[in-house]
Amino acid sequence: MATPGERSVLFVCLGNICRSPIAEAVFRKMATDNGVVDKWVIDSGATSDWNTGSTPDARGLACLRKHVIETDHRARQVTKDDFVTFDHILCMDESNLRDLNKKASSVKNSKAKIELLGSYDPEKQLIIQDPYYGSDKDFEKVYEQCMRCCKAFLEQHS
Repeated sequence: MATPGERSVLFVCLGNICRSPIAEAVFRKMATDNGVVDKWVIDSGATSDWNTGSTPDARGLACLRKHVIETDHRARQVTKDDFVTFDHILCMDESNLRDLNKKASSVKNSKAKIELLGSYDPEKQLIIQDPYYGSDKDFEKVYEQCMRCCKAFLEQHS
């Protein structure tokens, strides 16, 4: 839970093993490099419960390592509390957005602003496609999109 003066962001995808852990790790590194990580609560989660407790996909971890970024995240499902405790919930595609808006509508006092992470992309690539059935190249594309979007999001919310 964020304390006064803190901001909070939750990155969300379907399973919380590919896209959202990459976005979380990228944003955490960016916030650290900018000296503002202590002003943020940063996490990621899934709309599904398929992978709860799992580590991120090995290809995603390899992609992050290639860029000298580490993560020790374990997959978790988004909870009703997340809509009350997080300022921003940033998701990867329209399906995530629909699922999150549906869940948020059943939460009293929901304060989270739910948006597509891609809405921050200066290159206007709104959807961050799931690389799960793809190749290393697809994970690299997710990383690059997350870099652009997280940079723009951080600049707008610093």
